[in-house]
Amino acid sequence: MTRDADVPPEGSGVTFVMPVLNERDYLERAVRTVLAQDVDGPSEIILALGPSHDGTTELAHELAKSDERIRLVDNAAADIPVGLNLAIRAGSFPTVVRVDAHSELAPGYTARALQTLARERAANVGGIMRAEGRTPFQRAVAHAYNSPVGLGGGAYHGSGEAGPAESAYLGVMRRSVLEDVGLFDESIRRGEDWELNLRIRRAGYRVWFDPALSVTYWPRERWTRLVRQFRATGTWRGELVRRYGSGNSLRYFAPPLLVLLVAIAAVVGVLQTSRVLTGPAALVASVVYAPLAVYVLLVLAFAVAPGRARGGRERLWSLAVLPSMHLAWGAGFVWGLMRGARETVDTSRLERNTPLP
Repeated sequence: MTRDADVPPEGSGVTFVMPVLNERDYLERAVRTVLAQDVDGPSEIILALGPSHDGTTELAHELAKSDERIRLVDNAAADIPVGLNLAIRAGSFPTVVRVDAHSELAPGYTARALQTLARERAANVGGIMRAEGRTPFQRAVAHAYNSPVGLGGGAYHGSGEAGPAESAYLGVMRRSVLEDVGLFDESIRRGEDWELNLRIRRAGYRVWFDPALSVTYWPRERWTRLVRQFRATGTWRGELVRRYGSGNSLRYFAPPLLVLLVAIAAVVGVLQTSRVLTGPAALVASVVYAPLAVYVLLVLAFAVAPGRARGGRERLWSLAVLPSMHLAWGAGFVWGLMRGARETVDTSRLERNTPLP
C-alpha cells in the first residue's frame, strides 16, 4: 500500500548534507552552488569532514567562517553513510538535500525538488546526474557516465519520463521518512543510497524521478582512481545482491557476465593454442569469442561516436575507459557476491597508501 510522505509547511527550511574527503579542488564550487539555491525559508549546509590530507579540512573551516549557514561535523570513520547520518542528525529542518563535494547543483534545483516532493507526496526525489570533465581523460569518463552503454541505463544517467523510480541520485528527502526507515545503513560503504531507497519503497513511500532536476558531477581524474572506484562499487553491489537478492535490477548482472565471458575465452584460447582442444570441439568452443567481438565493436562505436568537441585524446581514452569501468565493476561484483564486501573500502579519493580508521 502506497503511503504519502508528510508535507511540512512552506518556509520550514532545508538542511543540505555533504560528506567530504579530499575534495579541495571541488569543495568551494560545490558549496557555492548550494548557498546560491533559492530556498523558501531558512537553510543550512552541514559538511561531514573525513580525515583529508589535501587541505580540504582547512578550506572547509575557512568557508564556515565566511557564512553562518555552513556547519561542520567530524566524520572520523570516513565512511559516507556514517558522515551522512552525522550531518542529518546535526540538522534541524524537515527536508534533507544530499549533495556531493564532487558535484554542483543547477540553479533552481532545490526549489523545483521541493515543488515535486509536495505535489507527488513523495519521500525522495532526484534528477539527472550530468557528468562533465576538464581533461581528455575526465571527459571520456563523463561521456561513459552519460551514456546507457557506460552505466547501464539507470534513469538518472540520461533523460526519461518523470515517475516512480528505483533510486534517486543524491536525493531530496523528507526527514520524517528518513527517521521512519532508520536513516542510512552504516554497514554499507557503497550503494548506500540504493539500499536506503529500497527500504523507503518497501515501507510504502514513493521515490520519484524528475528529469527537470540536474546535478553536475565531476568524475575521477585518473585511470587508477577510476578502476579503484568501480571495483569497490562493484564489490558492494555483489554484497547487496547477497543481502537483497531479487530486489536488484537485472542490469547489474551485465558486467559480471562480461568478466565471465572473458575468463572463459581466455581458457578456451589457452586450450586451443596448446592443441589440447582441436577439431570440431575447438570450433564449437570458439563461439565464446562472438559476444566478445560484439563488445569490442560496441567499445569502438562508443569511442568514435559524434559528440560536442570530442578530441582525439578523449576518443583514445574512451577505448580504455569503458572496458575498465565494466571489467573493474564486474570483477568486484563477482568477489562481493562470493566473499562479501564488509572489508572493502573505496580508496579512489585517497593516495594508494593512505591509512583509514
